[in-house]
Amino acid sequence: MPAKTLTAQHAAHRDDIGDLQTRRPVPGPKLAQVDPFLFLNHHGPQVYPPANRGLPFGPHPHRGFETVTFILEGELAHRDSAGHESVIKAGGVQWMTAGSGLIHAEVSPAAFLEAGGPLEILQLWVNLPSRLKMTSPRYVGLQADQIPALTADQGRVTVNLISGKWGGQTGPVPSLTGVFMTTLHMKPGGKVGFGSLAGRNVFLYLVRGHVSVNGKAVAPWHLVELDLEGDTLEIAADDEAVVLYGHAEPINEPVVAHGPFVMNTREEIVDAIRDYNAGLFDHVTAA
Repeated sequence: MPAKTLTAQHAAHRDDIGDLQTRRPVPGPKLAQVDPFLFLNHHGPQVYPPANRGLPFGPHPHRGFETVTFILEGELAHRDSAGHESVIKAGGVQWMTAGSGLIHAEVSPAAFLEAGGPLEILQLWVNLPSRLKMTSPRYVGLQADQIPALTADQGRVTVNLISGKWGGQTGPVPSLTGVFMTTLHMKPGGKVGFGSLAGRNVFLYLVRGHVSVNGKAVAPWHLVELDLEGDTLEIAADDEAVVLYGHAEPINEPVVAHGPFVMNTREEIVDAIRDYNAGLFDHVTAA
């Protein structure tokens, strides 16, 4: 089977939010999306002092897509207007389907505000097709010990399987659109391969370390763009590395985004704003 071809690399640009260090590889100047993957924010790594203000993401609305949040270091408190509430610790993941609309808050828990500590978080936005944009909201919060940690290459690679199938196991998040999603922790010299990728867009972001992707060197804080036709992929680590890796079939529909709403038409954006202003998202106070 032909290997996927690396066609471009996109550096994450710095776009801090207050005192929260933030880098964003997509959307960027030369890459609008990796359909259906719309947006990635890389917050940190940084260390918060005691008596800090924490994360700045108070109550805000979403409609039409999903947010997948990876807590690499620190903690994240979530509450939303559909009644979901959790505190996810380091190594955990939360997968929220905004669907028809909800309000949520993602903030630092009280203990973190008091004591401070290291923090590093990734948030990925995954589009939904038109047939699912008004689906009922849902939320899955997973701690690290609820995510299968599968080893490869004699233990030099750990595949944290969040959704999809790999190594004879199935990830705990049942993706509505068949998204495969993992984080990879790689030791120097570790290698891991993936197949059955033809017709699927790969989302591969190097969080830290240095790797090669199908023989091409990739630097930290870069998103790799690959062709759609190739079927196989090999990632090899030069040093300790962390990789966000997923893939999905492209949706191939128009994307019209306005702030926290992602729909197919301008008219649907107007509807979302109207419904939010009418209080239709706010079934339970998110604070």
